[in-house]
Amino acid sequence: MIDGPLKGLLVLDLTRVLVGPYCTMVLSDLGARVIKVEAPEIGDDSRKFGPFIEEQSAYFMSLNRGKESIALNLKNEEDKKIFEKILAKADILVENFKPGTLEKWGYGWSDLKDKYPKLIYASASGFGQTGPMKELPAYDMVVQGMGGLMSVTGQPNSEPTRVGTSIGDITAGLFTAIGVNAALFDRTKTGKGSHIDVSMLDCQIAILENAIARYLSKGEIPQPMGSRHPSIAPFEAFKTKDSYIIIAAGNEKLFQGMCEVLNCDCYKQDNFKDNQSRNKNIDELKVIIESKLKDKTTEEWVALFIEKKIPCGPIYNIKEAVENPQIEFRNMIVSANHNKIGKFKMAGNPIKMSNYEDKSTRGEIPDLDQHRDKILKEFE
Repeated sequence: MIDGPLKGLLVLDLTRVLVGPYCTMVLSDLGARVIKVEAPEIGDDSRKFGPFIEEQSAYFMSLNRGKESIALNLKNEEDKKIFEKILAKADILVENFKPGTLEKWGYGWSDLKDKYPKLIYASASGFGQTGPMKELPAYDMVVQGMGGLMSVTGQPNSEPTRVGTSIGDITAGLFTAIGVNAALFDRTKTGKGSHIDVSMLDCQIAILENAIARYLSKGEIPQPMGSRHPSIAPFEAFKTKDSYIIIAAGNEKLFQGMCEVLNCDCYKQDNFKDNQSRNKNIDELKVIIESKLKDKTTEEWVALFIEKKIPCGPIYNIKEAVENPQIEFRNMIVSANHNKIGKFKMAGNPIKMSNYEDKSTRGEIPDLDQHRDKILKEFE
């Protein structure tokens, strides 16, 4: 178990696939003990998701390191007794069932709040616990589409484009973890638990930032812009001699510095004199920038811009991103042990805290029902 600020807290994890497991993974990385309750024989759906290593799901392993597993059927009376013994000692319950499911089994928030007044009960679902869509199922791409994110992703006039990671699930998992930590602090003041209701769709709206500000303030409906920033210029990917470079000249000083590195006088020209002018004339500016960039490789330009402290960078593939020395230095690739395949590598915890060591190992990855005997003995 990881030493962290949540050490000593018990999380009862009724989640599967991605939203909930991502949340409880964050809580585990912060030191909480997580007991994962899975369906008998089947387990978490993601145990069947690829890619596979020796018939073990790398997808499942990457999200469930350091957790304990017990298989319980919450419709079965004997299993319910076991579950309730664990529940009586739990600080936090996290679930991502369709709203109303746990109520049918007698474990909804309204069923538990008086019996366990200090329990923090976190629900993450597609559309939340209220509203006309609350009972509808949802997956990541459904909320990416309905939340407007896909409408601003991709190249101009391209087909609808999914963001390259499951951001609909992950943002909901993160917001749920934030809610749990806020509820823990609130409990120190009030002595009471609370119900956290997180909707995947809500989370997509919450992260629209510039796009939603543009629509609500000016009535404009943003469209896909490729790599270009909608409000800052130059702030996008540019072609070099051999590939692309990201340049983010977000203020006048940086723009002038960029021009000096490129040996051009654009910063002196009226049509590029300020950010508003540059946005208006961005196509013309891009032609000028790329006419300069074509003479050197991305690596050469990055070195020159870094020397001038201009924000920039190459566009890495996943191999290059993972093998970046900065990532290694920051301990962002860690490992956990699986009893069949041994050491398995995965993404680490980006939250670095001065009072706790950020270890390079993350405990064990549980087989389905692996910890039954241990848990039954402890919670008898």
